[in-house]
Amino acid sequence: MNPVEPSFKGWTKPGPIPPGALGKGPAVEPGETLDAISGHLRIFQLKKGHRFSTDDVLSAWYGTTWCPCARMVLDLGSGIGTVGMIAAWRLQGARLVTVEAQEESVRLARKSARWNGLEERIDIRQGDFRDPSVLAADERFDLVLASPPYFPPGSGIEGDHPQKIACRFEMRGNIADYCATAARHLQPGGFFSCVFPVLPLEQQTRLKEAAATSGLCVVRWRPIVLREGDPPLIGLFGMMQSDDLPEDMRGKTWTERSLTIRSQDGTVHPEYSAVKLSFGFPP
Repeated sequence: MNPVEPSFKGWTKPGPIPPGALGKGPAVEPGETLDAISGHLRIFQLKKGHRFSTDDVLSAWYGTTWCPCARMVLDLGSGIGTVGMIAAWRLQGARLVTVEAQEESVRLARKSARWNGLEERIDIRQGDFRDPSVLAADERFDLVLASPPYFPPGSGIEGDHPQKIACRFEMRGNIADYCATAARHLQPGGFFSCVFPVLPLEQQTRLKEAAATSGLCVVRWRPIVLREGDPPLIGLFGMMQSDDLPEDMRGKTWTERSLTIRSQDGTVHPEYSAVKLSFGFPP
């Protein structure tokens, strides 16, 4: 009998079988859950801490879609490892470096990497990515990914768990820091993908100014509508070094058609179901 369940509610899981699915991975500890992420891969999360979101999976999907040939990938502010795990699943030949400051998030990410058999491909580093000792000056990446916090400290209700607070509020760097770090570590012709709010308008302005200050050009972006009929609240942004682009493309941005997450009746939108299939997630 096959020890690996091949399907979930009629959906056949794609991709490699990790050691954890064969009973060779670390166990779930009290206060943790082990949840599906891409295909047969799973991720450890705290029951009452930060848990991965639509923002995270979209960031990984967008970056790997528009830079499918990446060999070296960097994930900034990587949290529990969601973005990096999906990128590793979609880019089977790539090696990854992830940087996260919170010790508990790093512990969970390393545990997930063991369960998923990705320890040889993912270098999970603990530290503040603004610290020059965390990333060597000569380290370069074809693809940089980020799902940064959205709000300045004190601008809203911060939450009841340190892990949640740092994922929502800019405790260790803002969008300008993410853009500056990405720009320093991009390979020539490299691609930086991140998710960020577009409402209120000041948020989108912050991102555009951060990109321009770092010498990046937002070459394309896709508005994300969380519920059909509502205005887009977040967007997926793809950036490149302005100097890597033809002169007539610099300063220009292609706006894609909106991606809707849920239909008006609350069900998953058909297009998003298809998108979820592309990163091995139950539709």
